[in-house]
Amino acid sequence: MGKIALVIGATGLVGGHLVKQLTEATHISKVVTLTRRPITYHSDKVINHVINFDNLSQYSALFEADIVFSCLGTTKKTAGSVDAQRKVDFDYQLHAAQLAAKMGVEHYLLVSSSGANANSSSAYLKMKGELEDAVQALSFKRISVIQPSLLLGKRTNDFRIAEKVGSILLPVLCVIPRLKKYRPITGRQVAIKLTQISKQSGHGVEYFTLDALF
Repeated sequence: MGKIALVIGATGLVGGHLVKQLTEATHISKVVTLTRRPITYHSDKVINHVINFDNLSQYSALFEADIVFSCLGTTKKTAGSVDAQRKVDFDYQLHAAQLAAKMGVEHYLLVSSSGANANSSSAYLKMKGELEDAVQALSFKRISVIQPSLLLGKRTNDFRIAEKVGSILLPVLCVIPRLKKYRPITGRQVAIKLTQISKQSGHGVEYFTLDALF
């Protein structure tokens, strides 16, 4: 019998591709997505639940799964402030991870960021690093942390000028050996790697840096 996968952030760049990959994966029998608005999928394997992320505890029963993929994320511009961004990138994700651990989920996969560090001077990289540290303190048998750099791909109603500029400049700059670790990667590539990791065996905490993703 296949496994049940739960995807948080299913409407994002990585999450959208991930749901498609999981519906085609033979080791997954059901895909549960938690979203803020209704989403229609072209697969009977997917079950969508519209929830209020401010009241995640009310939906604890939905976290009965074998694998949880956390792909949630936003930008300071979209959220409106650093505090509002942290609410999505840290608070929501940590609460979801805590519920997943409490419900006995064995494998937790977190899409983080290259350079994530709880001691970083960057507010974004700091919150990503703090989330990684907080998740590792939970009772998952296996934690897979994915650390991509700039993500490329078409986003829905979310134009990011920095990513547009980066998508043009970075591929050129990254021919320099020291800069290769910062080269961009598509959301689809990350989704494919996430699906592959979920199919493979493993235990403890494992990190997948950019070189491992390509």
